[in-house]
Amino acid sequence: MTLVNQFYAPDISPTAQLAASLAEHRAALGDEVTVIAGRAGYLEGLAHTAPSGRRPTVRVRRVWTPDVGKSALWRRLLGYATFLVGATSRLALLGRQDVVVSMTTPPFLVTSAVLHKLLHRRAKVVLWSMDCYPDAAERLGELRPGGLISRAQRRLNRWLFARIDHVVALDGAMADLLESQYAAGPGRPPLSVIPNWERIAMFPAPDGTQMWSGYADLPINGRKVVLYLGNTGVGHRFDTVLDAAAKLEDEAVFLFVGGGARAGSLSDAIERRGLTNVLMHPYVPKDLTPAVMAGADAALITLDDRSLGVMSPSKLHATLAAGLPVVYVGPVGSNVDEAIARFRCGTSLRNGDADRLVAAVRGGPDDPQARQRSRETFERHYSDRATLPQWDRVLES
Repeated sequence: MTLVNQFYAPDISPTAQLAASLAEHRAALGDEVTVIAGRAGYLEGLAHTAPSGRRPTVRVRRVWTPDVGKSALWRRLLGYATFLVGATSRLALLGRQDVVVSMTTPPFLVTSAVLHKLLHRRAKVVLWSMDCYPDAAERLGELRPGGLISRAQRRLNRWLFARIDHVVALDGAMADLLESQYAAGPGRPPLSVIPNWERIAMFPAPDGTQMWSGYADLPINGRKVVLYLGNTGVGHRFDTVLDAAAKLEDEAVFLFVGGGARAGSLSDAIERRGLTNVLMHPYVPKDLTPAVMAGADAALITLDDRSLGVMSPSKLHATLAAGLPVVYVGPVGSNVDEAIARFRCGTSLRNGDADRLVAAVRGGPDDPQARQRSRETFERHYSDRATLPQWDRVLES
């Protein structure tokens, strides 16, 4: 099996960690596993310079990509283009692979896997869809709907889906979108919904996790901590959060740990509003995630309404692993909304409803049963133990 993605462990990006979890799991079952990834990291200045290396029983082949980060569109596109060319070349030079699993960083990376299949007819291609293009770019204003580029990308998608053997989507909304456009009808690939996950070994029982030392340097002052951990990307909204924070200045601190395309505009909005209880801290190493979460009372997840079906927040799984109640601000039907509705592990509310967000922060974190339900939900549905067997069924079929 070969797995292709621009980022791979030890990189901090969610797709890098998920790719490593699946690759190492299949290698432990006896598969010969190769990973093709880029040398540059998700964040500028964190390049993985070794051209090749080994995690236990996994061969990692890194192709050259420029270390320019993702802070601007041109930087992302340059990284995407160089990795796509390098990954396509590496796959073409490999002997026939039984299965090529392609993720979607960069968009249309599955083209490399399909070209490998054209060279080796017996190879199978599995698309692991983390986001959907051109839909995401159209909805977020980066691409004109129905324009020449958009039509060309949809035409490419139709050609690819006719040659893909299986599609894995992250939630029901994404599955519906892909099926309605590309994966329905004769000759189209079967589609499975498998949520993302966290490794249970990284998240022992929350009661035994020591709190992150960084809290000592923050002006918490006995207030509740609502934690937003990870990417503040273009697919997320924060206006409702800032409206609620203004009403909770003496009661709660909203702590953003991470970064992303909207980190700058978020920081500007905090300063403009004069909010002293909204704090921003850069990314921390992945292994510190449980400790950061140990000091929080609730975890915040947001999603722009336009992002429904085209992306799936990966913050959910670590939140549940840490036994934190989820406070979700976004559209109905996302993976987070589905989890809350099904497992009662938090509060789901809509963008613009700041009053309900205030009520959720005041009441939800004090419910010990909510914490227990979060941890149980993680172990049964969003841990590697729960989800990797679903991947085994896809790959072994």
